[in-house]
Amino acid sequence: MFGLTSHAAKRQSSRQNAEPIRVDFLLIPNFSMIAFTSSIEPLRIANRVSGKTLYEWNTISRDGEGVKASNGVNVSADRSFANEIDTDIVIVCAGTNPERYLDKSTNAALRRYARAGLPLGSVCTGTLALAEAGLLDGYRFTIHWENIESFVETYPHLNVTATLFELDRDRFTCAGGTAALDMMLHAISLDHGETLAADVADLLIHTNTRQPSDHQRMPLQHRTGITNPKLLAAIGYMEAYTENPLGLGELADSVKVSLRQLERLFRSSLDTTPARYYLELRLQRSRNLIKNSSMSIMQIAVATGFTSAAHFTKSYRTYFGHTPTFERSAGER
Repeated sequence: MFGLTSHAAKRQSSRQNAEPIRVDFLLIPNFSMIAFTSSIEPLRIANRVSGKTLYEWNTISRDGEGVKASNGVNVSADRSFANEIDTDIVIVCAGTNPERYLDKSTNAALRRYARAGLPLGSVCTGTLALAEAGLLDGYRFTIHWENIESFVETYPHLNVTATLFELDRDRFTCAGGTAALDMMLHAISLDHGETLAADVADLLIHTNTRQPSDHQRMPLQHRTGITNPKLLAAIGYMEAYTENPLGLGELADSVKVSLRQLERLFRSSLDTTPARYYLELRLQRSRNLIKNSSMSIMQIAVATGFTSAAHFTKSYRTYFGHTPTFERSAGER
């Protein structure tokens, strides 16, 4: 898969050509079911379309017991990751709050796979597991857009991107969701040709296979329903400058309108003021960090442009009806 780089290529070439590529899916509690199934189903359909067993797969967990996905469905594990290595590739599947479940044994297992020369991949927030184990240094990789900001805060020295999926030597990562489907179709194309990959995509009714460099999120115009280019540019600047918010005069200058024109644009299209929209955008981003990172409340306040914890807490309570601390404690129950 992905050319079976490094030691895995030698393992594969030393076996009969007819033997399938073996993939282990390492399940982290609260993993994303859609990312997991989007990874497995293309392999199953590739076997069906080709009439051959091109791929085999197993699920593994820390203790060999079943693992519950974020949607509450429990998936059984075929074995624990403490067992002898008997695979060609390992893909880490994670989802919400993976940092709560990563420990020394998981790090040790991933490093053992890396020392054996296995290509290592991840879907959704499985990237965090690879980073925590120190296996992404010097690599280019991606993660779900919700987690990019907190990831950069935690691992500022690593090269994370906002692309759909990334392939860099013996590491392959994707943003999660249906991005896993695009990544696996790309793998099938590299392993067995574009015709088989296209046939698999056709059966999956996946008519627009995306490329690695495609962006994760819809364009701002589609997300907001706004068509005015000046207003879109202003919102784009707001999204880019949350840690160090621009002054409204500076924002107006950046999009080449007067402050009065800027206020009229926001009022006519969004029925709010630029200041209010900017504040709400920063508060929504802070909420995402509270729910999807282990950053302290003070760190989140600074990362979203608040000058003090007191100001942040007051603004948060006014907008959401409760404090940031309550938000975090509710998510941990």
